Amino acid sequence: MKTGNLYLIPTILADDTAAQVLPPQVAERVAALSYFLVENARTARRFIKSVAPNHSIEALRISVIDKDSTEAQIQAALQPLLAGQDAGVISEAGCPGIADPGAELARAAHQASVRVVPLVGPSSLLLALMASGMNGQSFTFHGYLPIERARRAAAIKQLERLALAQHQTQLFIETPYRNMQLLADLLAQLSGSTRLCVAASLTGPDEYVRTDTVAGWKKKGLPELHKQPAVFLIGK
Repeated sequence: MKTGNLYLIPTILADDTAAQVLPPQVAERVAALSYFLVENARTARRFIKSVAPNHSIEALRISVIDKDSTEAQIQAALQPLLAGQDAGVISEAGCPGIADPGAELARAAHQASVRVVPLVGPSSLLLALMASGMNGQSFTFHGYLPIERARRAAAIKQLERLALAQHQTQLFIETPYRNMQLLADLLAQLSGSTRLCVAASLTGPDEYVRTDTVAGWKKKGLPELHKQPAVFLIGK
């Protein structure tokens, strides 16, 4: 029996931006699917309804696969695809599989010879890198830095060494309510000549992107980033 396809469906980064950031093929694919593997059921249902308003949400099959899902749960979620049904993966925001548990679904799908189909949509990491003016040919994403201050300081110093020695852009993120603390730590630990980019609320009406040396950041003052989704980049 032919297996189904696993479609990786991008979602919006900012509210009410689907028409601006998602191609028509995304809405068409969502409307054609009845089985979804999602990071968060509530936000996924809201997204599905926004791009495919004629869908009966109650008739859909939705399975939650998040960072705490076991291998057994991942395998169970893929069983309908092995029986020939198509499915869509929807993450909390942006592109599934990029800093996202959807990567585990794609991995397991490949192992089961299920076709994985990525659809086009916004990625905060790529948008931030594009806008930063930093090296886009060599870069690394590190996820979250340590919370404990001493370990975080050491991590920041290490990322700076990599950025300067290898001319490699270093990207990382923080829980939005800790953005200002991270920004303060970056300015305290980085050398004045190191370049720092902050890209927040990307694609939204209050989008903010600024790249400057650390010395320039200290001189010109800081933006208010509290509770805004943001990407931080260090470069040469």
